[in-house]
Amino acid sequence: MKLPVISGIDVIKRLKKAGFVATRQRGSHIRLEKSCIDKSIKITVPLHKELKKGTLSRIIKDAGLTIEEFEKLK
Repeated sequence: MKLPVISGIDVIKRLKKAGFVATRQRGSHIRLEKSCIDKSIKITVPLHKELKKGTLSRIIKDAGLTIEEFEKLK
């Protein structure tokens, strides 16, 4: 499946639906965290109008989601 062209704010909205919570912000980057049973997942999302493909791919992978699962979080 192809990655969508999406803004940082839209990524944050989708990750919040997946259970992530915004913990802090520094400049144009927001830190999100999700506590799992055995570990805590921490992701930094830049607040850019369009995220680069590699950045978005890494955020989705670090969140433990597939592209399909990420698309369903609209």
